[in-house]
Amino acid sequence: MTRDILQWIGAVFIIAGHALNAMGPEVYPYNIIAFAIGTIMFLTWAALERNKPQTLVNAVSLSIGLVGLYKAWA
Repeated sequence: MTRDILQWIGAVFIIAGHALNAMGPEVYPYNIIAFAIGTIMFLTWAALERNKPQTLVNAVSLSIGLVGLYKAWA
């Protein structure tokens, strides 16, 4: 049950990130925040499932997103 909820929350936030991207630069950095939340959910799920490839993809994605957030606020 918890793992399904993590996946659905992750999916909703990733979709929100794409929707915010489509709106343009005026919603920056909220798009990155949405992607970060979704990626954290999927990273947590992947770790619980011991899915190493998905864990790696989400860890790298989160790292890249955090660099973007740093650049947005630095």
